[in-house]
Amino acid sequence: MISLLAKALIKDYRQYASAPVRKAYGLLCGAVGICLNILLFAGKLFAGTISGSIAITADAFNNLSDAGSSLITLLGFQLAGQKPDKNHPFGHGRVEYLSGLVVSVLILLMGLELGKSSIEKILHPGEVEFSVLAVGILAASIVVKVYMCLYNRSVGKKISSPAMRATAMDSLSDSISTAVVLAASLVGHFTGLQIDGWCGVLVALFILWTGYGAARDTISPLLGQPPTPEFVHEIESLVMAHQGVRGIHDLVVHDYGPGRLMISLHAEVPSHEDIMTLHDEIDNIERELREKLSCEAVIHMDPVVTDDDVTEQTRRKVTELVHVVDPSISIHDFRMVSGPTHTNVIFDAVVPFQFRMSDEEAAQAISRAVRTMEGNYYAVVTVEKSYI
Repeated sequence: MISLLAKALIKDYRQYASAPVRKAYGLLCGAVGICLNILLFAGKLFAGTISGSIAITADAFNNLSDAGSSLITLLGFQLAGQKPDKNHPFGHGRVEYLSGLVVSVLILLMGLELGKSSIEKILHPGEVEFSVLAVGILAASIVVKVYMCLYNRSVGKKISSPAMRATAMDSLSDSISTAVVLAASLVGHFTGLQIDGWCGVLVALFILWTGYGAARDTISPLLGQPPTPEFVHEIESLVMAHQGVRGIHDLVVHDYGPGRLMISLHAEVPSHEDIMTLHDEIDNIERELREKLSCEAVIHMDPVVTDDDVTEQTRRKVTELVHVVDPSISIHDFRMVSGPTHTNVIFDAVVPFQFRMSDEEAAQAISRAVRTMEGNYYAVVTVEKSYI
């Protein structure tokens, strides 16, 4: 159904990286989610009322909270899709993360309230009436929630939306919760065991776990999480495919919301080549990053010596020695300054974020390794942290 609606209502519906298309998918899925969850709430509330089951009633209000969550997600996509303005020059994309956080809080509050009601049911059990109609409603609800999980997961993957992926997981946990409630009704009917309150507690725990997972997934990008290794590799492959670039480093990805990324990096270029030609190639790389990865890119050129055999051989030897200190260390911006008594090799060393040595210890270890080279070499090294 979502695919058919997308083809009919969304222009260029396959341009998933486009901000207007992402917004349209978010609005469409949000609207469909509201309608389906309200229908499920009404059906389960009716089933819970006629059967007297706290678990079914709890599950009904879980669907009502899902409808509210879909409404907030819809509003989040609407606000996130606004164009940049004077006060928000990088757009409003992070509103999508904020809407996901609000949804997470509502889910957690609903889980706590339903847990309280279920515990009261355990302490003060009441008769639960078996109803074929209630069983049918619950079974239909499971099918609908599985469908909602599938289309939210599919759309979330296509448009790279954490909010949609969280909604998919919420729908999956809802289908499991409803299956538990259905099992409680059948067990109670065929065995006489009063496990309705206990199943209500399980439903509440599922809701709380879903809320925690959704909060974690939305708080992380708000605080500033690193880009995925796959995205970093894609950037590196695209930039390094250009003949004029000999290496890249200091890559930083700024996330202003899904589809609103800014990239900055340093590109090593041959120092002996024409500066205007290199500048033109860097401009082309920035344009290619923008067109293929839907991001804004700023590239700083770092000139390196590539036409001197002595410098190149020394750089390779220093790289080998640095890897002896630790294979995870990389170097860049390598230069040599030769004097009558010694030669300084000047470079930056990049270490992982949680490296086993302090910056000072790493610099000292690298300097000692360089001193073992034949000749009188001294390392002037600056240690940097890698955040990707």
